[in-house]
This record gives sequence, structure tokens and C-alpha cells, in this order.
Amino acid sequence: MAVYPVAELFVSINGEGPASGCLSAFIRLKGCNLSCVYCDTVWANRKDCPCDMMSEEDILAWLKAQKVERVTLTGGEPLICPSVDILIRRITESGYKLEIETNGSVDIRPFALVSPRPAFTLDYKCPASGMEDFMITDHYESLLPCDSVKFVISNDIDLEAAYRTTRLFDLDRKATVFLSPVFGKIEAESIVDFMKEKQWNKARLQLQLHKYIWPPDARSV
Repeated sequence: MAVYPVAELFVSINGEGPASGCLSAFIRLKGCNLSCVYCDTVWANRKDCPCDMMSEEDILAWLKAQKVERVTLTGGEPLICPSVDILIRRITESGYKLEIETNGSVDIRPFALVSPRPAFTLDYKCPASGMEDFMITDHYESLLPCDSVKFVISNDIDLEAAYRTTRLFDLDRKATVFLSPVFGKIEAESIVDFMKEKQWNKARLQLQLHKYIWPPDARSV
């Protein structure tokens, strides 16, 4: 039986993504293959991050006890975890509405074959992240209307990159496109002005709700 490095388990609202504001049970797995300059979960990415090694049975038992319909699998980068496809399948087979938050550098196509299929919130790391060169674009062919692509925006250069990438791959016709400002780096008004300038009707501004409800560095929220 596979075991997974669980950095934390908690129930809260989704702070961003298509289910923003909805109650969800969060499973945060340890470890990430990227190092974004604005990362707000650096602690979960470190090799020495404390974690509990839990089997899928352990995780499903915890989920059952929470009595929550939605599950958010996050990290770090959850899709680099060995045997995570097994965990994904067990969660969706158990009837939960699963959303996977992934950083855009791991091909989602193998995981999109899991049935019942989870929904993906797929990041595109813009230039200010320092990680744009690691983005994969081939898997955009697997996007469905239940999925979303999230551009984390630090400045005007990021906005132009988000618009260019969306147009190049027709992303806002395949999935929902979110523009999410880096907390404290760019005003949301600037993003709205850009959307108006480009007549970008299909993009959505997305604020990180949890950072307005709780302190920006709070965990398990």
C-alpha cells in the first residue's frame, strides 16, 4: 500500500479557483519541483518539512470524518508524489468532488485519465515568478470546462504574458482563466484596467480570499 507525505490536513473554504468560497477538505502534500519567488507555502516544500506518512486508507478515513463534499489536493506540487494517481482515484471513486492544484510544470494528461476525473486548477507561472521556463503547454489539450488556468500576476509584464499565452493556446475557450494578483505586489485595479483595455471578457479576476479573512501567512486556513 502506498503512503504519502502529508504536510497538513484541514477544512476551510477554497480561497481561489472555480470553487472559491466553498467549503473543502484540504490535503497538502510535502515537496515541490519549483521555487517561485512569491511562494506562500515554502515551508511545505522543504525536505525537512515535518509530515505524516499516511496511506490512502488513512486519508480516506480522515475525509469521511470531516463530512465535507469537496476535496482540494495541493502542495507543494502534489503530482510529483509517487503513486499519487492511486490516491486521486480512491478519492474520486469515493464520491468526493476533487480539485487538484498543480503548478503547470507536471503533465496532467496521465492524471486526467483517472475515472471519475478530477478537476484541475493549473498554474501558468508568469515571468516574475522566475519559473516560466518550466511551464508545460502540451497538456492544454486535455483541459475541460470544469478546469481552470490560473495566472499569478506580479506586474504589467506578467499581465501581457498571461494575455499572450491565453490567446496562443485558446485557454479561455477550453477552461476558466483566472488572473490572481500576488498579495501586496500589484493592485487588483490594475488587472481590471488591463482586462478592460484588452476587452478580455472571458478572464476573471481572482483574489485570494483566505488572505483577506486570515493573516496572509496563516497556515491551515
